[in-house]
Amino acid sequence: MALRFIFHYPESGGPDGDVQDAGPLGEVAQLAERSGFHGFSLSEHPIPGSRWLANGGHKTLDSLTALAYVAGRTERLRLLTYLAVAPYRNPFILAKAAATIDTLSGGRFILGLGAGYQKSEFFALGVDFDERNALFDEALEVLPLHWKGEPFSYEGRHFNAREVLARPRPVQDPIPIWIGGNSAASRRRAATAGQGWMPMTGGAQLSTTARTPALGGLEELAGHIETVRTKAEEAGRDRDLDILYSYQDQTLTDPAQADRHRETFAELERIGVTWVVVSSRSTDPAATTDFVEAVGANYLK
Repeated sequence: MALRFIFHYPESGGPDGDVQDAGPLGEVAQLAERSGFHGFSLSEHPIPGSRWLANGGHKTLDSLTALAYVAGRTERLRLLTYLAVAPYRNPFILAKAAATIDTLSGGRFILGLGAGYQKSEFFALGVDFDERNALFDEALEVLPLHWKGEPFSYEGRHFNAREVLARPRPVQDPIPIWIGGNSAASRRRAATAGQGWMPMTGGAQLSTTARTPALGGLEELAGHIETVRTKAEEAGRDRDLDILYSYQDQTLTDPAQADRHRETFAELERIGVTWVVVSSRSTDPAATTDFVEAVGANYLK
């Protein structure tokens, strides 16, 4: 299948401004759909630190609630949490929200998950930062059990579920889980428990902030993709995992640069990338519209 494109709703930076400065969420999602995008994504920071916001951090909507709203405003867009922090929630609450969105959207939801990195949020939410990896792995075991819609038991670190049964069953079996991060643990989770991998491509500064190793060039990425897929195959799973690449070139809408970008997209597809996520970083609706329409016209039509 040809490379598919996700529009990530622009994130409002700093302590001022509103989370929908880039345009009304539903209208932006509908525009992305009309323009040929294949998916729409939102990130989450439920209670970010004010110091982090003052130093370039961003505010967000609640991604699960907002994507449920987007589901009702669109017809075919895939809906991705890019990404939700698995340890922030009891896994049954997370599984229920995911199953609800998938059911109401007719099977369009993708659950992008990460371990999380912002200590102040962990403290504010009452979650032990040092437990985040264990809680993440626990969630990856619980989610598919919940979605089967059959009785099951599971004893976790902080809960004990005895012969519970969850409905609705999601439309997809299972809901795709895409794992974010560049660490060996992230790649292991993608290979053994996920349906996709979302490497972080924002450079050394982002990698430091997000507590994940920096990713090198495309050839290094190609090696990691092949390793993840081989490990999935060795685990008796489908090796055709989805790979999401964050494309962050701000000349994307320049017609004079379009051929160069098309060449890069072709190279990404060659090494195994299946989805590309782009965003405009816009802070007003007109700029968002211009970006979405230009990308659609240059690469998606």
